[in-house]
Amino acid sequence: MTIPLLPVILCGGSGTRLWPLSRDAFPKQFLRLSTQGSMLQQTLQRLADIDNASPALLVCNESSRFIVAEQVREIGLEHSRLLLEPMRRNTAPAIASAALHAMENGEDPLLLVLPSDHVILDTPAFHRTIALARTAAEAGNLLTFGITPTGPETGYGYIRAEGAANGQVQRVLEFVEKPALALAEQYIANGDYFWNSGMFLFRASRYLEELERFQPAVLAACRAAIIVAKSDLDFIRLDKDAYAASPDIAVDYAVMERTSHASTIALDAGWNDIGSWKAVLDVAEKDADSNSAHGDVLIQDCNDCLVHSTSRLVTAIGMRNTVIVETADAVLVMDADQAQQTKTLVAQLVARERPEATMHREVFRPWGSYDSIGNGERFQVKRITVKPGAKLSLQMHHHRAEHWIVVSGTAQITNGDKEYLLTENQSTYIPLGVVHSLANPGKLPLELIEIQSGSYLGEDDIVRFEDRYGRV
Repeated sequence: MTIPLLPVILCGGSGTRLWPLSRDAFPKQFLRLSTQGSMLQQTLQRLADIDNASPALLVCNESSRFIVAEQVREIGLEHSRLLLEPMRRNTAPAIASAALHAMENGEDPLLLVLPSDHVILDTPAFHRTIALARTAAEAGNLLTFGITPTGPETGYGYIRAEGAANGQVQRVLEFVEKPALALAEQYIANGDYFWNSGMFLFRASRYLEELERFQPAVLAACRAAIIVAKSDLDFIRLDKDAYAASPDIAVDYAVMERTSHASTIALDAGWNDIGSWKAVLDVAEKDADSNSAHGDVLIQDCNDCLVHSTSRLVTAIGMRNTVIVETADAVLVMDADQAQQTKTLVAQLVARERPEATMHREVFRPWGSYDSIGNGERFQVKRITVKPGAKLSLQMHHHRAEHWIVVSGTAQITNGDKEYLLTENQSTYIPLGVVHSLANPGKLPLELIEIQSGSYLGEDDIVRFEDRYGRV
């Protein structure tokens, strides 16, 4: 009898190497870098037709739960569950929580653990490799998928296997940290090394057994967090205090590098972890001069360039091997060979407390989004989009008043003790300290312009009285 397989999709991470498009509040797995949807959506879609597979369990940060839920909804998937981490604790606790949840009803499925931000071009080859690996995982091995190297890459960890025969499960001899170029070249020449993909296949119980052996504190914290977890909407919320007690540790360090039951199987399926803008350029569609352009872009006499425009015209002349990425509030220009250095750049922005390090100008909320299109002393202007049927919390502000002008759609307004509808070109005023709310009762998106004025305009000046999304 075939053991059921549960895909576990890890949706955490900040994706700083794809800054400024990827930021802590909207990391790379949610980006739409191609016409096939976001990387998360592509990860979910390539799970279709895997034999005896259950709907995926997605592990994500509390702060990104509505982005994940919306992207799952957009591609029409049902019955996917979202397990919410109250804070980041790395992959070992995330997988442990998923395993414990999977075993709550007495089941012990195979867990197919996948990051949400990888590209796999050959889905049939991916499925075939999973099928070959299942028998070994069912027997108690902890499988990792080793990527057949295409060159001496220094940005990946490596796996040394006991013989590198493709299509066969092999015992792992050692895991190797990211090497210098000379050492990476030796690994490629040796032929017994794979790139470490960060994808795994093992029984839920086997992972927990090995975790208890090597990192019992992780298992204890996750078990406590699962026992008192709460469910609301489609979310399973891990207990914050219990989960915070877990060590912050990756599954490689916690289990895979220490267990004597680690095995690997070669995966040759056009894999890329999109770990830099150079990687984006490698997998992107290109013109005759090996340039990739996205958005409102005009390129002249350029070769091997990636130019990505989000909000305005971007032009480039005479550039070679260059990455140019524009967003509404930041522009990145760099030599493509320096693509791994964006993480260092973002660290500098964080140290300087620049909001561009973590937040986009457009901020997504469960009800829609807002874009801060202008600001000055004592005022701020936002463009607000509310999804059909959505409603903002019933709230008030201590330090600001608001003017709302409807651009399109219909707005249902609560303003103190009054309730009324506004349509296109109509406006209203919300005085400082008045309890108010905004909803979209229509079937089309509601767009309006909000003008805030007052002594303090921060997002933390909100007192919520009612909120259908469970926010404090």
